[in-house]
This record gives sequence, structure tokens and C-alpha cells, in this order.
Amino acid sequence: MEQTKPIESAFNEFEQTEIRRRKLLPWWIKFFCWVFMLFGFLAFVCLILGFTNLKPSLALYGFESNEPFSINGLLVIIIGLFKGVTAFALWFEKDFAIQFGKIDAIVGIIACVFAMLVLPFFQEGFNVTIRLELILLIPFLIKLNKIQKPWEAKRVIN
Repeated sequence: MEQTKPIESAFNEFEQTEIRRRKLLPWWIKFFCWVFMLFGFLAFVCLILGFTNLKPSLALYGFESNEPFSINGLLVIIIGLFKGVTAFALWFEKDFAIQFGKIDAIVGIIACVFAMLVLPFFQEGFNVTIRLELILLIPFLIKLNKIQKPWEAKRVIN
């Protein structure tokens, strides 16, 4: 005797539109996913280079260092590694990608604002620099908020 699907489940597949999560990302976020996956890998390499005599030049969001194991160096490496993990999660459509992306954007915005408004007081000569990273971090956070519900919807396939 042949088993048949219930009528309900037979029509469910026509009602649900399945899309890839990656299609929810605009082209510029896809581009930066690749950039920051590379950046995350290079941050790991810089961490390893800290154990040698080679001292890479590190800079991100206004924090600069030539020593990987300084406060600024570790901050840049940790943020770089987190950006790499976030980019990997977004590109490979992981469930936690949107939350990591939001944390990444908020930390980036806070770091940029700190570097613009607080760091100049601790440097030689008061020099305020506008961080252009904010031009992309704010739209990134807004876009992640917009795509969060479809990303987390059950009808989205991995």
C-alpha cells in the first residue's frame, strides 16, 4: 500500500518561498564579508607574528600600534578577529550572524567615536580626526536591523 502525503503538507511546499540568506545581503556587505574574512585571517597572523621579531603595523578605527601585544595592538587584533568571524557567519548564513553583525557595528561605532573624541586629549597636539568608517558602520547596522526578521524566519533555507 502506497503512503500519500496529507493534503496540507503537499501544498505547504508551494506556499513557502525559500530564499538563501545570502540574497538578503546587499552587494557592499557581500564585498566587505570577503575583505573582513581576509582581515580576520591577517589579524590572526599578526598575533602569531607577535611571538617573533617581526612587528606588523596595526591600525583600525584610529587605534594604531607596531606591537601586537600592546593594548592598542591587542584591541586591533581582537576587533579584527571578531570582524572576520562576523563576516564568515554572514557569508555562510549562520544563525548567529545578525547578532554578531550588530555587536560588530556597535563596537565599531563606539570605537570610532572614542578615537575621534577621547584619544586626541591623550596625544601630542590636540588633533581631531573624523573617522570615515562611520559612513559604512551606521548603514551596516541599519541594514542588519532590516533583514533580521527574514534572516531568522523559519522559511529561510541554509
